[in-house]
Amino acid sequence: MKYLLILILLLTQLTASSQSYTNYFTGNATNIQTTPQGGTCMMGGASEHDGAMQWFLERANGGDVLVLRASGSDGYNDYMYSELGVTINSVETIVFNNSSAANETYIHNKIQQAEAIWFAGGDQWNYVSYWRDTPIASLINEALQNRNIVIGGTSAGMAILGNYYFSAMNGTVTSNTAIISPYDSDVTVDSTDFLQIKYMEDVITDTHYDDPDRKGRHVVFLARILTDYGVAAKGIACNEYTAVCVDENGLARVFGDYPNYPETAFFLQTNCELPASEFGPESCNELLPMIWYRNGAAIRVYKVNGTNEGTHTFSLTDWETGNGGTWENWYVDDLSVFNETTGTQIDCSPVSSTIDNDYIEPKVFPNPFSERFSMESKDEIIAVSLVDVDGRKLLLENELQTYSMSINKSSLPTGVYFLKLETRGGLFYYKLLKR
Repeated sequence: MKYLLILILLLTQLTASSQSYTNYFTGNATNIQTTPQGGTCMMGGASEHDGAMQWFLERANGGDVLVLRASGSDGYNDYMYSELGVTINSVETIVFNNSSAANETYIHNKIQQAEAIWFAGGDQWNYVSYWRDTPIASLINEALQNRNIVIGGTSAGMAILGNYYFSAMNGTVTSNTAIISPYDSDVTVDSTDFLQIKYMEDVITDTHYDDPDRKGRHVVFLARILTDYGVAAKGIACNEYTAVCVDENGLARVFGDYPNYPETAFFLQTNCELPASEFGPESCNELLPMIWYRNGAAIRVYKVNGTNEGTHTFSLTDWETGNGGTWENWYVDDLSVFNETTGTQIDCSPVSSTIDNDYIEPKVFPNPFSERFSMESKDEIIAVSLVDVDGRKLLLENELQTYSMSINKSSLPTGVYFLKLETRGGLFYYKLLKR
């Protein structure tokens, strides 16, 4: 009887363990190791774009693809393995039935063997609550950094790919609710470390951009990040049938079936051309609706129609250079109405007046900085001033006569700051990030 009870207990434990996840496998059961090319693929949330998915699979370089999800079943297996014409070793889908699956050794091993990881759609709060601060997130980040795996996702799977993310902890939120009440309990903009993906460090994504419209809430997300964390974040968004694929050099290709359908991607950024005192929202607090007008140009947006070949592009290295798109200005006026108007090419290069075209611009480094930043100039430095995003002056030094100097600002909170540097050769402006 004693041994029977022990056996029943063991079987119960094994059954409970097996119920924490469900897996579906297609392909070659023998693991192979290849050299993936890296990159990130983001899809808007409806059916996958075949061209973008082929791009994703090709970057696995014939290796093993792992699909992670918290609902659904094996819909990706045959599609990825045999329907797209790209040779890969295997596809395995693992469905997390609850958060305890994050501690399963089997799943850990599969992450360590994968050359590509894909996040399906669903509820992104499940992904955040199941995986953040667990071995799952740690092993994925290790695979990104040490093995250069390609990563991607659709809908909720895209929503978690930025360093900042809308966690949906309390459910979704509409643009109208977010604008009227930017600190509503449903506006859950999170910055807790999760996935660490190249070129996505200061990005927050959004999906299903055309159904329902989510442009207004995305602007609120950027306002909250700037207000709460002092970071001038950027946004990447996709209409439902659109995909953005970012290669190892930061070039984003946009896939879709334009002009047959309005399949469009959007690249948002806080207007770097504004002076420091006019950078952030006019109103973003718990008491009033959000206003982010800034003369009708608070947010600069590059709008790109996706093609089946992914020929239209945008650079995530400078956030200025694009091909096949148009610039727009977005803002929320004093009536709490979201607006979008035609814009012009953005220019985020430092403003300077120099003696001649061969003049060597002063160096300001490191940027980002954690404690100190330094300045070196070919000509004498005359004056230095530093302000925050609200225009508050934090430093002013005049009548200087030096070619180099170092300033300790370790006491400053993390955020964006603006440095004005005057030399005998001219005026220079720099946007600094304090880590």
